Amino acid sequence: MMKRVFVLTLVSLCALLGYTSCTHKEEEKEEEVKYQVTSPLQRDTTITNDYVSQIHSIQHIELRALEKGYLEKIYVDEGQYVKKGQLMFKILPIQYQAELLKAQAEANFVDVEFKNTKLLADSNIVSKNELALAKAKLDKAKAEVSVAQIHLGFTEVRAPFDGIMDHFQVRLGSLINEGDLLTTLSDNSKMWVYFNVPEAEYLNYKTHAQEENLQHVNLLMANQRVYDHSGVVQAIEADFNNETGNIAFRATFPNPNGLLRHGETGNIQMTLPMKNALIIPQKATFEVLEKKYVYIVDKDNKIRSREITVAAEMPHIFVVRSGLTKDDKILLEGLRQVKENEKIQYTFVKPASVISNLSLYAE
Repeated sequence: MMKRVFVLTLVSLCALLGYTSCTHKEEEKEEEVKYQVTSPLQRDTTITNDYVSQIHSIQHIELRALEKGYLEKIYVDEGQYVKKGQLMFKILPIQYQAELLKAQAEANFVDVEFKNTKLLADSNIVSKNELALAKAKLDKAKAEVSVAQIHLGFTEVRAPFDGIMDHFQVRLGSLINEGDLLTTLSDNSKMWVYFNVPEAEYLNYKTHAQEENLQHVNLLMANQRVYDHSGVVQAIEADFNNETGNIAFRATFPNPNGLLRHGETGNIQMTLPMKNALIIPQKATFEVLEKKYVYIVDKDNKIRSREITVAAEMPHIFVVRSGLTKDDKILLEGLRQVKENEKIQYTFVKPASVISNLSLYAE
């Protein structure tokens, strides 16, 4: 009898311990499925957008031969800085010198004829019409001398402005035809940097450009260093590209040290203010087929996925263009542990506290 009582007591104790253990596990499970939820932080901020850019010299031209002949002399070197008016190339001028001498001889002969005709006209031996004809011949001869001088001058190629030489397309002694490319010349004192801006960002720029003085931009060079001098947006093209939805901007940068060269690439960094921007942590989002989503917690505490559009990306945060309001509750952590329409328990964390813990600076 005592043995039976002992067994029953032991069984009851085990059952009690089992019940207590199960209850404890259930409590732990309830604690584990409590998620953190927050809302978008609404505040004024600034965003910096990057745009792929092409760098051009303020003047970049091709130097071509204006006359046919052999290249007699090259007075400059590739990569050399030249001054306006400096002699660069000379084409063998023998033919054009001969043409000038011939034209001058013709002009001298016609001049003598004109003087003789004038003496006869003054004595009324020849008519005034003959004198006028002699004068016309003299004018024509002088014009031909001028043309010959111009052609002779074309055998010398001079720099039209201060700039840097590119590589030669011809070599000494080459036979050159009229219009052949000799080299290119770049004026790098200032640089024009072209970049394309989407329509929505163009509208933001035009809205705030005057009041915020936002025409100043920075240039991130190919070595990931920011150029020492800021640029100014001075021109915007007239039309949008219908295929891309972009419009071209042109910023002008000073280049006192000659660091920038024609044909370089970089990224323009343009800062724009955003009023009442909605900011969320990047970790609260996930991607499906290159589209971004967040999990919304509805009034019944159920999870709903929602697509969002990102207006700007900064370290650790996204600025949301569409898809959310400041009153929406979004799942902050455990995105891979929940399912669509699943009911959850959560703890709400204030948006300002969430953002401040991301170790970033946002005005």
